[in-house]
Amino acid sequence: MKAKVLLVDDDLRLRQMVGEFLGRHGIDSDGAGTAAAARRCLQRSRYDLIVLDLMLPDEDGISLCRGLRELRSGVPVIMLSAKGDDVDRIVGLEVGADDYVAKPCNLRELVARIFSVLRRVGRAPQDAGPASRRRVGIGTFELDLWSRTLSRDGEPVRITTGEYQLLEVLVTHARRVLSRDELMSLTSGRRGDVFSRSIDILISRLRHVLEPDPAAPRYIQTVWGRGYMFVPDAPVSIPAAELVT
Repeated sequence: MKAKVLLVDDDLRLRQMVGEFLGRHGIDSDGAGTAAAARRCLQRSRYDLIVLDLMLPDEDGISLCRGLRELRSGVPVIMLSAKGDDVDRIVGLEVGADDYVAKPCNLRELVARIFSVLRRVGRAPQDAGPASRRRVGIGTFELDLWSRTLSRDGEPVRITTGEYQLLEVLVTHARRVLSRDELMSLTSGRRGDVFSRSIDILISRLRHVLEPDPAAPRYIQTVWGRGYMFVPDAPVSIPAAELVT
């Protein structure tokens, strides 16, 4: 059985990005934008973990977390808040939260915290799911999403962590144009002009590794005024949760 997470945050984009990251690593998720919607989800489904924003439109997350603990719900909770005050963190932990992450946070750090709590309570998935076991051919190269490696003719090709993360996002969104902001959000959770310029640098490096002619890219193409798109040799079928617009 896959683990299942409830993401409670009024930021739809954040819910979508976290949901996609989890889906690519074998964890299902539902989203709720209010405390009332979260309660409805909890009545309908069983969850292995809740990511709970402190500030919700109809009720604060601490109150919702306290209510869950009064009902003796054993589901672990990661509190998420734009407030960096130690008092909020302490109160959140006192009412039963298992972890506390302050916004803005690195998206990969948040997902790593989710996996850490799931492992601690014995609810982490036994494998990373079918999405991450896929192998994708890129010309003479092969990207293995299970082992997170790139190889050529069976020999490993060394690329940096940043280059791999970007390539993984491009491949799992094959034939879809992604802006620099989207690429930054999906790889690191960061946005902004300074960070988006680093995408261009990583794209250039990947082209020099993968493309027969980096000056006329075949696989990682520029869509002028919009962003970048990965164009595979053959259709790529990766059953990941494609939630980001």
